[in-house]
Amino acid sequence: MKAIVIHSAGDLRVEDREKPEPGPGEVRVRIAAGGICGSDLHYYHDGGFGAIKVVEPMILGHEVSGVIDALGEGVAGRTAGEPVAVNPNGNCGVCAMCQSGRGSLCEDVFFFGSAMRRPHVDGAFANFVTVPAARAVPVGADIAVSEAALSEPLAVCLHAVARAGDISGKRVLVTGCGPIGALTIAAARHAGAAEIIATDVLAPPLEGGLAMGADTVLNVAADPAALAPYEQGKGKIDVAFEASGHPAAISGLFTTVRPGGIVVQIGIGGSAEIAITPLVAKEIDYRGAFRFFEEFAIAADLISRRAIDVRPVITGTVAIEDAEAGFKLASDRNQALKVLVAIAPDLM
Repeated sequence: MKAIVIHSAGDLRVEDREKPEPGPGEVRVRIAAGGICGSDLHYYHDGGFGAIKVVEPMILGHEVSGVIDALGEGVAGRTAGEPVAVNPNGNCGVCAMCQSGRGSLCEDVFFFGSAMRRPHVDGAFANFVTVPAARAVPVGADIAVSEAALSEPLAVCLHAVARAGDISGKRVLVTGCGPIGALTIAAARHAGAAEIIATDVLAPPLEGGLAMGADTVLNVAADPAALAPYEQGKGKIDVAFEASGHPAAISGLFTTVRPGGIVVQIGIGGSAEIAITPLVAKEIDYRGAFRFFEEFAIAADLISRRAIDVRPVITGTVAIEDAEAGFKLASDRNQALKVLVAIAPDLM
């Protein structure tokens, strides 16, 4: 089978790998499509991020969907040809975090396409992958199976919205309109936000933010004072979702959030200066949001019913043979939100 393998920064190859066989309790999934994520791009451009570096060849990819191809021993109630979204998150289920219902913080997680472990955990940008049957989550037949590849990033955004609590009727700010920001907008709209303002430094991502449900989009590069109306008084924003990871976006949030408001940090970057005085004086809750747990199945269901339509986020598709061109396209925020790799075009 073919697989997209990272060897080091800038060294991305399409290689032949052995077709896996499902073990007891597992299914083999024929992958239809995979979405190129920001972490995949970090491996491609930098060989990793922070202290996490690729030291051996690793298959990339964790946003994938396809159809069940074969059943392992003991698997019941599943059928070959069933369309599924593949949950890349393998929680241990026994650590304190998993037992307390906070599986996103699992102390012994196995995540597709991650160099955190030695040996690395291969990802799913390949013709076939095997997973425990429960992690092959059924999706509806009324959508293109490729849409279900966005179940993973949507699950991240649903988890972020859940971290904010009840946002129905609230005024929401989303900073950064990349794929995660755009899907956070959709998740916030689904959760009942009354008004959504989105910011970015480029026009094309802002167009995506509008398509996913933002009421107002602001280009803070073209107009650095664009958020000034929301800073009046002691702040007009009830809940802010920071999806860029950019220090400038983070440092400016706390003047826009009202007293008692909430900031949820989704974007990951380097260090950033935080305006301590408004954070303390307005008793703002600053919360992190990392990956997801039960939200994956919810995301797959929402996409299946088009309760959240992810199609506007998908702005490009490349063949697996053209993987490097796809990674370069996905790196250009002026051209792309989410780029899919067509691994089995006949299934998409």
